[in-house]
Amino acid sequence: MTAELEQSFWGALRGLTAARIGLRRAGASLATAPLLEFKLAHARARDAVHETLDAERLLAELAPLGVAAKAVASAAENRQRFLLRPDLGRRLADGAEDVLATLRGTYDVAFVIADGLSARAVQAHAAPVLAAVLPQLPDWRIAPLVIVRHGRVAVGDEVAAALGAQSVAILIGERPGLSAPDSMGAYLTWQPGPETTDAERNCISNIRPEGIGYAEAAAKLAQLLNVMRTLRLSGVRLKDDAVGPAIRQDDGALPRE
Repeated sequence: MTAELEQSFWGALRGLTAARIGLRRAGASLATAPLLEFKLAHARARDAVHETLDAERLLAELAPLGVAAKAVASAAENRQRFLLRPDLGRRLADGAEDVLATLRGTYDVAFVIADGLSARAVQAHAAPVLAAVLPQLPDWRIAPLVIVRHGRVAVGDEVAAALGAQSVAILIGERPGLSAPDSMGAYLTWQPGPETTDAERNCISNIRPEGIGYAEAAAKLAQLLNVMRTLRLSGVRLKDDAVGPAIRQDDGALPRE
């Protein structure tokens, strides 16, 4: 295969994926251009992990949605502590539950936004996704929106319990990759509590314009939430690629870790 034909072959495949395939080489090493691109992607991923969430700006962006919103923090007092102690990111800070208790009511779902491992992901994508999904839930009692600084997925369980919500949908920054430092995930849980495990959650991953777009993510969120409420379950017993009658409840109890 000639060099020109080889480049044409790999060029066509590169148009189908963001993965680094068919990279040019100089001897046994990568050529300068792809090597520099790799180092830049690595730097962007590292920056995303350490970037902090601008909660005040996000609150302002959520205001037009017409739903009350509040910002609290996890038990991790700063970004370094959050990265070193994942367990602290799963719990609310002292006093946060008291703040949320003032907003307690009878809600069908609580939407939570947490920075996770990429604050820039939720900073960019959380508000547009919520703007697209909330109108699709006209008969749902929506709890006040809650932003959690230095939060991980399980912190949404505590938020839902404090607010009195039957289910929780947490939008969170996913671990940055070398092709996507700003990917957001959505984790949905029916009746979350202290003993909830990851097996009891459903996930929509790679929410961003270059992945699962806002409209598609919102439609899938609404679909899953409606089926969750109908069947009163979530996680491995709820197949998120099925719709309506195609989803059935297992007879056995869900094992806990």
